Amino acid sequence: MQNSEEKNIFGFVIIDKPRGITSHDCVYKLRKILGLKRIGHGGTLDPDVTGVLPLALGQATRLLRFLPGEKTYRGVIQLGKNTTTDDLSGNTLSSHSWPELNTTSLQKILNQFIGEIQQKPPQISSVHFKGERAYQRARRGEVMNLPFKTITIHELKILQWSQAQGQLEIDIRCSSGTYIRALARDLGNKLNCGGCLARLRRTEALGFNEKDAHPLPNSPSDAINLYKNVLKPISALSHLPRLRLKNLNELKLWRTGSEIAICEKQIECAPNPKIMNGDNVSPEVLVIDLDEEVAGIAIHKNKLVLQPKVVFNAN
Repeated sequence: MQNSEEKNIFGFVIIDKPRGITSHDCVYKLRKILGLKRIGHGGTLDPDVTGVLPLALGQATRLLRFLPGEKTYRGVIQLGKNTTTDDLSGNTLSSHSWPELNTTSLQKILNQFIGEIQQKPPQISSVHFKGERAYQRARRGEVMNLPFKTITIHELKILQWSQAQGQLEIDIRCSSGTYIRALARDLGNKLNCGGCLARLRRTEALGFNEKDAHPLPNSPSDAINLYKNVLKPISALSHLPRLRLKNLNELKLWRTGSEIAICEKQIECAPNPKIMNGDNVSPEVLVIDLDEEVAGIAIHKNKLVLQPKVVFNAN
């Protein structure tokens, strides 16, 4: 898997992350198999969590931050137990019986979490606390008073409820930075019985979903299928408005990092717009070259001038 075409690969592949390994483990393994040094992942998944893990190959790593940030999960919450990690992998702190509940009453309680809310991250999390990752301090036995984070839960619905087992299966669409373990903990606290996460699967991330995902390859021969299914950046960034460069002179200006004067009619609407910053107006513009490939990302200096933010094949 070492030919020049593969080394110059530019796009995204979506891995169905298996249980028991980290997101970085997936990146490390793929780097070895593909012979590519530049691979990045979009959105960390805990080792016990499975599902959609977008990976950027080559120069596409520079585009990860421009992908839509919403994520969707399907998970199971276990009521009646609090743990040190807010999931079943941690040590039990307390156990209680859960109240008699039905799906209607549970949904009313879940509705209180919908919208922009304040959430305290789990002790075992990747947030920075006093210059260090929280999980590093927690593994040394330190208990931290982590600050609340503002997150948004767009949708939260019940898929199944078992009164006998105290297990609630949910589907949730939320902003980047949301901890489903923390939601399980907070739901249990609201019910005065405790709660933690039993299992979790990410079904959508950064605009990609389960149908885009492929198994993590174990060898170069397994990776052949991945190369056949690399997603071009132009399709991954279909939520952005776009500007098409008209001629070689504009392309040259763009590749030298020059600002580009435009008229408003030159900016095409996004094929698949996403809500960004509270409205439908994206601060970034996708710039497309003469071969219908991504030339980079621009931002508006003003209504009639675009300023380069990311330039590919720069001179």
